[in-house]
Amino acid sequence: MVGKNLYSSYHQFAGKDEDRASDLQQMMDDENIKAILCARGGYGTVRTLQHLDFHYFTRNPKWIVGFSDITVLHNYINQHLHIKTLHAQMPLNFPREGADNRSTDLLKKVLFGRSLSYSWKPSRTPELKDILSGTLTGGNLSVIYSLSATPYDLQTKGKILFLEDVDEYLYHIDRMMMNLKLSGKLQVINALLLGGMTSMNDNSLPFGKDAYQIIYDIMDELNIPVIPDCPAGHSATNLPLIMGSHVKINQKAGKITLEFAD
Repeated sequence: MVGKNLYSSYHQFAGKDEDRASDLQQMMDDENIKAILCARGGYGTVRTLQHLDFHYFTRNPKWIVGFSDITVLHNYINQHLHIKTLHAQMPLNFPREGADNRSTDLLKKVLFGRSLSYSWKPSRTPELKDILSGTLTGGNLSVIYSLSATPYDLQTKGKILFLEDVDEYLYHIDRMMMNLKLSGKLQVINALLLGGMTSMNDNSLPFGKDAYQIIYDIMDELNIPVIPDCPAGHSATNLPLIMGSHVKINQKAGKITLEFAD
């Protein structure tokens, strides 16, 4: 099924807030629909949240799939409804024929019940004494920052925090990470799972660090492990992550393994 307002236009948005919310509400309430793939990200999901009613959705949960701006839905549904969601590619980002389609293949497989686990060799080897575990939360750093001090603010205690971002100025990355630090959100996580920091910008007077180093320096002060190079975010490889799931992170023979609970 396709939302009737999918191709609507209202200034910078795909239709008015009420119209976009109406499409999502219809999909959430339809018991014949088993998964909802958000068409694209950008900005605007936070404007629709106030128009949504999740009562029927909690009785008949279904996958909601997307990333970037869809972080708003991940945070709300995971934290307040205790229902898992999928941080994964959206139709706008599906690869053309002949391109690397691993991300979409894995998305299809998890939608149809396959368990997930990933392994990769990080560019910076974290010092992990034990297996790390916790509920996976987070998403796009800019969106998380925008929810600060709202009823939808991120709760991080005892969790594995995943962060990614795209097309931000480096000093913005520092400002947002300092907000997470000063608000106490970083000190209480079990680990930071770091995805792509893609297409960053700098000023004519350079900030002096790239996005990864900014994050490393802040996290090193807190003595919280950082797991880099998680293959998810605004890049060609954007493997699905089950948000709200209990995950385990292990390091062995120079590789990181990420496992999701059923």
